[in-house]
Amino acid sequence: MKTIAFHNLGCKVNSYEQEIMRQLAEERGYRVVDFAQDADVYVINTCTVTNIADRKSRQMLHRAKQKNPNAVVVAVGCYVQTGIGTIEKDPCVDIAIGNNHKAQLMDILERYEAERRQLIVRDAMEDLCGYETMRLSAATEHTRAYIKIQDGCNQFCSYCLIPYARGRVRSRGADDILEEVRKMVALGCLEVVLTGIHISSYGIDLDPEGWHEGLQKRREGTEGADAPMIDYAGRSLLIELMEEICKVPGLKRLRVSSLEPRIITEENARRMAALPQLCPHFHLSLQSGCDTTLKAMNRHYTAAEYARSVGLLRRFFEAPAITTDVIVGFPGESEADFAESLRFLEETDFYMIHVFKYSRRKGTAADRRGEQVSAEDKSVRSDAVLALTARQAKRFRERYVGRTAEVLWEEDQKRSGILCRVGHTPDYVSVSIPAAQAARPVGSIETVRIASLADDGVLVAEPE
Repeated sequence: MKTIAFHNLGCKVNSYEQEIMRQLAEERGYRVVDFAQDADVYVINTCTVTNIADRKSRQMLHRAKQKNPNAVVVAVGCYVQTGIGTIEKDPCVDIAIGNNHKAQLMDILERYEAERRQLIVRDAMEDLCGYETMRLSAATEHTRAYIKIQDGCNQFCSYCLIPYARGRVRSRGADDILEEVRKMVALGCLEVVLTGIHISSYGIDLDPEGWHEGLQKRREGTEGADAPMIDYAGRSLLIELMEEICKVPGLKRLRVSSLEPRIITEENARRMAALPQLCPHFHLSLQSGCDTTLKAMNRHYTAAEYARSVGLLRRFFEAPAITTDVIVGFPGESEADFAESLRFLEETDFYMIHVFKYSRRKGTAADRRGEQVSAEDKSVRSDAVLALTARQAKRFRERYVGRTAEVLWEEDQKRSGILCRVGHTPDYVSVSIPAAQAARPVGSIETVRIASLADDGVLVAEPE
C-alpha cells in the first residue's frame, strides 16, 4: 500500500479542498500518513496570499523532497497559479496542479507514474471558469462541517493576488450544496460553516438578472475598474441559500465565513435574524477605518457605510460577535490615517480584530505605489491594534460571566493538568468545563453556567 502525506497552507477553503483530496487518495488505496513521516507522495496545498505564504510554500516543497528524495512531490493550489515560472524551474516539484484541478489529483498521479516527467496541470486565470465539483464524503470534525459554496473573487483589491490565483466568481449549485449539508448532518455534524473565497458574491454567475450590477458609481483613480460592481440591495442568492439550508432536519447551527459589509442591508439582516440556526457571529472584512486608505485599497465602501452595516446587525441580533480584518502600514498610510483607522476600530467595538502588516505582492497595484511604510512603523501600528483588540475581546467575553450559554462540545483536552471538555458558544467564544462535570458528550450541545474567564480568554463553565 502506497503512502501519501498532506500539508495545508492558507484558508478554510484550502482545508476543505485538502480533506477531499485526502479522501480521494484513500478511495484509491493510499494510506494517509503524517507529513513528518516518510511517504511515497507528498502533497502541499499552497497559499499565495502574502510573500510569507509563498516562501512557506517553497519551504514545504523542498522539505518534502529532502525528507525522501525518491518521493513524488506535488504542489497544488494558489502558489501554482501565481508562481508558475518558479514552479516549473524547481527541481523539487514533480507535479504542479492549479486551482480547478484538485479533484483530478489521483488521475494526475497515475499519469506521472506512467510518464515519469514533470507535469504541470494549470489553467490561466481567464480560463478558470465553472465550479470544480468537489464534495466531502465524511466529516473532518465530528461536530462541525465546512462546506465550500463558491470560488473566485471579482473585487480586485489593490493589495491582493487572490483574483489572479482563484479567478472570477464561480458558484456551486444549491442542490449540490444542500445534498452535502444533509449528508454531513446525517453523519452527526450539528454545525455547518459556509465558506468560499468571497461568499457574498454567491450566485452572481448563476442568476445575474436577479442582481443589480453597475449601479454604483465607480470611484475615480481606483484599480480594478473592469470588475463588476454589485448593488447588494438587490436579490441575494446567498441569503436564499442560507434559508434553504436552515430547513435541513437535524441542523442545529449555521455559521458563515467572511462577509462583504455591503451585503448587510436592512432586508438581508432581517431575513438572517429570522433563521434560528444562524449563529450571531459575523466576520465583516474592513481592512481600514480610514476612507483615504479604503479608496487606495479599492474597497467599495466607506467607513460610514461599514458602520451602518454593523449597526444593522446589532439592531436585528442581540449582542452579535462582530470580527474583522485590518491591514496596517498600507502604502501611503500616514500617521493621521492610521489614527483615524484606530479611532474607528475603538468606536465600532469589535469582538476580535485580526491584524496584518501590509505585505508587498508583486503584480498588484499597491506594490507600484510609492510611500511604502517602514517595517518599524508597521510593527508599532500592529501592536496598537493588538492591544485594542485584547481589551475589546476581554470585555465581550466577560459579559458571559454569571450567565448561561449553549455550548457545542468539540473535544476533550488537558487544561492546567485537568481533562476538560472544550467547545464554542453560537458567537464562537471558547468554553471549557472539567470533563467529569459535563452532562453531555463531545458532539452534543449543553447549556452551562459561566463561572469565570481564564487568563487565556477561555470561559470556564460549571453545570447548569
